[in-house]
Amino acid sequence: MAYILNIETATKNCSIALAKDGKTVLCKEMAELGYSHAEKLHVFIEECLQEFQMNFNDLSAIAVSQGPGSYTGLRIGVSAAKGLCFALDIPLISVDTLQVLASQLSISDGVIVPMIDARRMEVYSAIFNSKNEKIREVQAQIIDENSFLESQETIHFVGDCSEKARTVLTAPNFVFYEDVIYPSAKEMSALSFQKWVANDFEDVAYFEPYYLKDFLIQSKSIS
Repeated sequence: MAYILNIETATKNCSIALAKDGKTVLCKEMAELGYSHAEKLHVFIEECLQEFQMNFNDLSAIAVSQGPGSYTGLRIGVSAAKGLCFALDIPLISVDTLQVLASQLSISDGVIVPMIDARRMEVYSAIFNSKNEKIREVQAQIIDENSFLESQETIHFVGDCSEKARTVLTAPNFVFYEDVIYPSAKEMSALSFQKWVANDFEDVAYFEPYYLKDFLIQSKSIS
């Protein structure tokens, strides 16, 4: 039996999920205009464990959303995850943030394109098939009226940049889901358990988030 604490802080959504053998048993999350991760993250973790009547020592592993996303959000989540792993001497698991976002959608045809806002007309994106398998790697791309036109199949867009993307992505095979905005730790549960079963762990001492763009590391503002 594996109890995994999943931490998702790559966007404005501060999200924690406690999972048992890949199934979410408790989730606490809050998405605000301002980033409240530093104030909410540890409170949510403690509340989840208390409500499920668990101790930290009952945890089998910590899973964290690896990025891409907000530099500040990723740093807070990864720092918390690594600290817990060191203190409890348990494994660290990383999960692709865009796969977490894509996992909120089930489709029978076409592909899913999860997008995270990277300011102006730039987004972090990847492409997943109907089995939630990545078929195009993560990119930082500037979207315009020619983006994704090479595909004739239905493209399902999710993420926090639907509003700006819809102004330029207007092909009839493009579908937007305005209710799927941020990645959630709820969707991390199955993904992190798969890695737990495969013993696919990170080196706690050397693991770093996937920022994708180096200049974000030097930015003083929150993306």
